[in-house]
Amino acid sequence: MLKRRQQLFVVIFILADGLMIATASYAAWMVRVIGRGEPWPAVWEDYFKDPLLLFTVPLALAVMQTLKLYNPRRDCPLISEQLAVLKASVIASVCVVLFLWIMGNDIIDAAPISQSPRATIFSIEPAKIQIGAFALFMPLFVGLHRLAIRLVLRTLRRRGLNHRHVAVIGTGRLAQSVARTLNRNSWTGLKVSYFISHHPVTNREQCLNRPVVGGLENLENLLSTYMVDAVYLALPAECADKIPKLLHRLERFPVNVRYVPDINPRYTPQRMLMGQLEGMPILSYRENPTLGLGGITKRSIDIAGAVFGLIVLSPFLVLIATAIRLTSPGRVIFKQSRVSIGSDEFKIYKFRTMRADPKDRSATWTTRDDPRITKLGIFLRKSSLDELPQLFNVLRGEMSLVGPRPERPELIAQFRDNERGYILRQHVKAGMTGWAQVNGLRGNTGLRKRLQYDLFYIRNWSIWFDIRILFATIIRGFVHHNAH
Repeated sequence: MLKRRQQLFVVIFILADGLMIATASYAAWMVRVIGRGEPWPAVWEDYFKDPLLLFTVPLALAVMQTLKLYNPRRDCPLISEQLAVLKASVIASVCVVLFLWIMGNDIIDAAPISQSPRATIFSIEPAKIQIGAFALFMPLFVGLHRLAIRLVLRTLRRRGLNHRHVAVIGTGRLAQSVARTLNRNSWTGLKVSYFISHHPVTNREQCLNRPVVGGLENLENLLSTYMVDAVYLALPAECADKIPKLLHRLERFPVNVRYVPDINPRYTPQRMLMGQLEGMPILSYRENPTLGLGGITKRSIDIAGAVFGLIVLSPFLVLIATAIRLTSPGRVIFKQSRVSIGSDEFKIYKFRTMRADPKDRSATWTTRDDPRITKLGIFLRKSSLDELPQLFNVLRGEMSLVGPRPERPELIAQFRDNERGYILRQHVKAGMTGWAQVNGLRGNTGLRKRLQYDLFYIRNWSIWFDIRILFATIIRGFVHHNAH
């Protein structure tokens, strides 16, 4: 019954997606017709032919199936589905263009209607207008309808409807953590029905107010008697050798099987990802979160932001440089070795705020009321204007606009062994501003607290998180009482 219900949901999603794709096709066609001032079709067949329904609907649905958008997504975040829909829309639009080109289709290659006063509104080729509008409308319509359905389903699940029943194999710390996590996230609709002990036999009757129906010795009988939709393997690490045999035994049952590895949270400072190489599963324990398309986008924002900042702030840069030269002897720009992504060293640029002293090589943070700081330097540090030359570091690719603040090599050598996870800051590029800084952790503040915020940023990195930090930096300003 539950399996048939799952199939019904898939059919409903396919029909709804098809309807939204058709709606996007009609909307894109209407943009072309109205924008170019074309006449409406004279025969009814053209109302199906001109919107390209025979291309857009099957191709888009095929792409969405390929991207696994019809797989169960109960425990997936909403944003991941929206991003997948956006990706499917782009691929589907490209596929439509390719099919039209291969088939030599001239449906959307009509000549401009020069007699119409509206013809100049959209003077580009009709094909570009229609396909471009479709690429915009499809993620909008499909994304909104899927978001609405997901929110309705989550509300129903929180109220006890549309549940899927789960059996947890294991009764130890990990199994209890799995059960608590599923209970907290009631929007998934995954309900723990019972536990099966990781011991061959057990006298235990309950675990977290759920029945313990038996041990591994009677696994087949238990799953046949107490039918569920999914099984979560949550065995302690010392029972890891039982996993292959358990997976083999579970092949006899048409249930979803998920394996939760017994890894202490203190050793998982970043989110782990699952990949495959020629069918071989690979669990990514730790990697740079800014690799791939996200990293390219981040670098593009860095370049654009650095160029924009240097152009807009150039009068201030000249004014500050002149003031430094007139108020104290020495170079205007201070250079110092810092460490960024992959433990690569680079020379960071700052406006000089201290008296020039070639003998001072101490690896310490500056303190409040440090006698080495000039009067102008006090103002520059308070306002963070001394950091502006780092826009050149960003432009050169040595730093990013957003990221953990770069540290000196000598200090990293001190902290890497004493502060667990400190070296993980080098998994992303150092930044001019960061999550710790917009939360007031600047200057000589607690190292452990700053590290906590830096690791949170790395674990949860996204382009939107970067944009949020940039806006927070601008809105809250550069001045802070901890800066010195």
